[in-house]
Amino acid sequence: MTYIAKPGLRHPTLQKNALCLTRRDYEGKISTLCAGCGHDSISAAIIQACWELNIEPHRVAKLSGIGCSSKTPDYFLGQSHGFNTVHGRMPSVLTGANLANRELLYMGVSGDGDSASIGMGQFIHAMRRGVNMVYIVENNGVYGLTKGQFSATADQGSVSKKGVVNADSSIDLIGIALQLGATYVARSFSGDKKQLVPLIKGAILHQGPAFLDVISPCVAFNNHAGSTKSYEYVREHNDAVNRMDVIPERSEIEVDFDAGQTVEVAQHDGSILRLHKLEDDYDPCDRIAARNYIGQHHARGEVVTGLLYVDPEPADLHSHLGTIAEPLNRLGASELSPGQAALDKINARLR
Repeated sequence: MTYIAKPGLRHPTLQKNALCLTRRDYEGKISTLCAGCGHDSISAAIIQACWELNIEPHRVAKLSGIGCSSKTPDYFLGQSHGFNTVHGRMPSVLTGANLANRELLYMGVSGDGDSASIGMGQFIHAMRRGVNMVYIVENNGVYGLTKGQFSATADQGSVSKKGVVNADSSIDLIGIALQLGATYVARSFSGDKKQLVPLIKGAILHQGPAFLDVISPCVAFNNHAGSTKSYEYVREHNDAVNRMDVIPERSEIEVDFDAGQTVEVAQHDGSILRLHKLEDDYDPCDRIAARNYIGQHHARGEVVTGLLYVDPEPADLHSHLGTIAEPLNRLGASELSPGQAALDKINARLR
């Protein structure tokens, strides 16, 4: 694969934040995702949020698993720490890093396949243990890297690129995060920058497990069945000597609507996504009410976006375990190996 390097030149008039850094300083490599992919909009929102918060890039640790979404940390905060784990295992690696050094800002980027299927167990335990992190799921309902199979978050009754109807019930990661104790829970749409950037900023500033489910359309696997211009139709009516594919360039889907409104967003395949933005007087501090609210609107076929729940007095894994504030790599041998007396004391507590 060929990577195109971004030019190092910076225009002198580019706006700078309090650290004298421009937005370009928060970028990474050029994206290799399909043109118009919603994931690139999420990367841009993360860049904007970190730039506005004056975050030093080297203070951020970004981790991911496997999938289109898990490629995106390469496209933002190029001067930060990064680790690409195996499929579904990002939360446990992030937990270990967080326990070793709480001074970094931890950002886990995952997908609906990475978190709602093979990584479901890891997602569940990261939420219930209260790991201090920003957990972003870039949710498109399909496995993009393996050609568009349904993921566990695909809505029941939805139709795939090949015309297959999904008979399985969908997994709602928002509902699970609320149930298991996440202290900051939000949902947004990748094309709604006005809403998404503040939600990411709030998650970064939150001291505890912050979960964001971001609906992010896949442009590669939504050409509708029945079209005589679709890939499958041409393949069925053409005696080709080999099998090739083309990803047409699409424009990113953007929306802009007021609080309390419901809008219908046309997708590239002609399907409609109904988004409902929370009212201004919505109370995000009631966990049970948040679950009921989501359920009521889900029954109407609406996806609720906004800050759904926040705990004003959150606690994280470090407070639960009573760990020390000093990173482990700064401790000496006497602190890391306190001796037999300390071990005996620990064992006595377990009897």
